[in-house]
Amino acid sequence: MAVALTPPMGWNSWDCYGTTVTEAEVLANARFMAEHLLPYGWDTVVVDIDWSDPDAHAHGYNQDADLVLDAHGYPQPAPGRFPSAAGGRGFAELAAQVHALGLRFGVHALRGIPRRAVAAGLAVEGAGDDGVTTADIADTSSTCPWNGHMYGLDHGHPAAQTWLDGLVAQLASWGVDLVKVDDMLAPFHADAVAAWSRAIERSGREIVLSLSPGTALSTAHLPVLRTYAQMWRVCDDLWDRWEDVHANFARLARWAPFQQPGGWADADMLPLGRIGIRAERGEDRSSRLTPDEQRTLLTLWVMARSPLMMGGDLPTSDAATVALLTTPAVGHVLRTSTDGRELLREPAGDGEVVVWSARSAADPTRYVAVFWTGSGSRTQSLALSALVGDAAAARSWSVTDLWTGDRLPDAAPAPGRTDAQLVVDVPSHGVRWLALDPV
Repeated sequence: MAVALTPPMGWNSWDCYGTTVTEAEVLANARFMAEHLLPYGWDTVVVDIDWSDPDAHAHGYNQDADLVLDAHGYPQPAPGRFPSAAGGRGFAELAAQVHALGLRFGVHALRGIPRRAVAAGLAVEGAGDDGVTTADIADTSSTCPWNGHMYGLDHGHPAAQTWLDGLVAQLASWGVDLVKVDDMLAPFHADAVAAWSRAIERSGREIVLSLSPGTALSTAHLPVLRTYAQMWRVCDDLWDRWEDVHANFARLARWAPFQQPGGWADADMLPLGRIGIRAERGEDRSSRLTPDEQRTLLTLWVMARSPLMMGGDLPTSDAATVALLTTPAVGHVLRTSTDGRELLREPAGDGEVVVWSARSAADPTRYVAVFWTGSGSRTQSLALSALVGDAAAARSWSVTDLWTGDRLPDAAPAPGRTDAQLVVDVPSHGVRWLALDPV
């Protein structure tokens, strides 16, 4: 299916509401997105984990949760949190309201089959007259190490695919556009990845398959990932800590050369704005990343063409955060650039100078990001030829700061020279993000 031809951009409930988000909170974020962010490319709203747990709470999971299930063992939205789901209507009405705003709707799912469904021995619909039950298709040795709700599916049993096909058919009937399937990559469950992809194809609906989490995910898995999924996490959960952001420099440098339409390495959500309201980690707060660290995070994600999923509560986040997300270059460069890659990583003092480049797929524009991970500010000089190539460096280039929109002095060789130096001042943990256009 031709889905996710550019990296998805949206909002996910995890960083601000953890397992506890409600229908009203989802709709509040959807309405804010439609009014303020949609013109800049933000168009997806995702309900994260445990939407079927009526007793969900902040700071962790109910390991033996009394999940709301239907007669087939498929999770249903808890009606106390999602009133429109009452009477077996699922997410259909909520998805319709999100779609009416011009947005896409996504949900979270855990790999496998609910333990309570297995214990109940429910009949597997569509498995024929053999009396196959949910107990027969479970792999009770394959469990998620951090959430006790599910057993794995025994993908060697044909009825396991039948059960999963029914689950995804239900998601499709609700109008789901993206499903984030968790506990898939660490360890790597190739059988489950393929099974989810088959179920989505059989559903007849175009649904983006996003895989998570990606702790130590290897590029050796690319053939499977590209065949079956559109997004795959390359790190564990990322929070509002500089060390989390810094660790993704190396990961994204490794994965960026493999980005392509319909297949995106995902550096995780953006812990920006107001987070921790009822989250798994930390208390109600504004992001602890400094303004410069926030620009670094967004610039790195965009240059590497990672999907962008905002983690903060949009209606109650500060105006500066909304201004960051609606900076025109964020969505534009994410959607239209190509060949994003790390050009330079060089130790200096107590940090590193890291330089990324990309180019526009539609015109001669080149994009350059100069990062400084150490303390204090740093003045960095770069040869223009290293950024645009030897032949192109012989001409003049206009320079625009993509975060401020300011026009900077042109980069041009001095008389009798064939190269120019681009000199920028970069703040601590910060970035200078530039567009270069031939004059």
